[in-house]
Amino acid sequence: MGTTQLEAVQEPKYWHLRTVLSEALDSEFSVGEILPNERDLAARFGVARATLRQALEQLELEGRLQRRRGVGTTVAPPRVGVAVGTRRHAWPGAADAAWQPVDSTRATPPPAVAEALGTGRDEPVHTVRRSRVSQDQPVAAELLYVPASSVPGLTTSDAPSGEAGARAVLRELRRLTLARQESAVELGSARTEEARELDRLPGAPVLVVTTRYATESATAALSVATYRADTCRLTFGDAGDVEFHEGAAAGAR
Repeated sequence: MGTTQLEAVQEPKYWHLRTVLSEALDSEFSVGEILPNERDLAARFGVARATLRQALEQLELEGRLQRRRGVGTTVAPPRVGVAVGTRRHAWPGAADAAWQPVDSTRATPPPAVAEALGTGRDEPVHTVRRSRVSQDQPVAAELLYVPASSVPGLTTSDAPSGEAGARAVLRELRRLTLARQESAVELGSARTEEARELDRLPGAPVLVVTTRYATESATAALSVATYRADTCRLTFGDAGDVEFHEGAAAGAR
């Protein structure tokens, strides 16, 4: 394919370039293939490198491209579907075997979390860390905040640490009767620790799903799950608890 010069268009140049690049990805590249460097791409399309970067960042946000450390920019595989907002409620760990407990600590949560839980700002809570892997790559990381009052059977003195501690908190949490759960989704940027867990670059786009688990009388736990925006496609319906649908069609993008 020869050099493509962008003509004067009403829409921003980077957006027009994003469309041209998207068509090129469909016709010239395969999943996992590394794109040419920025200098060559900018020359091919007759644009400034700043315009090219904007277009590449947009395609990464849409899940068409992935930036990989030490590799470069590659064509992303189809996104993995994640069902959220379903009617059938369950405590974390009850029916979501794809989530793997990593560890559990007891520390003071961020102020916004303490407010949501209804605990004092200086009151330590159990923080369970879980991860999720699909097709041999990390796709999500979760922090589950659980007040001590929600797991009264788990005393500080006999609480195990590490993965065993995480499983113990989840086990005790399931002794309560879940009345409802409410989820909210927003777009965010990966912080340094999240980026490391998800094998992404800091600042990479992520989807943050915050879920409040409540009994009839109080908020029993708060989950903050961070999903790779380039890998995950959130779906809504009554398919059950949050789950991954392997091999979701690329055309659903």
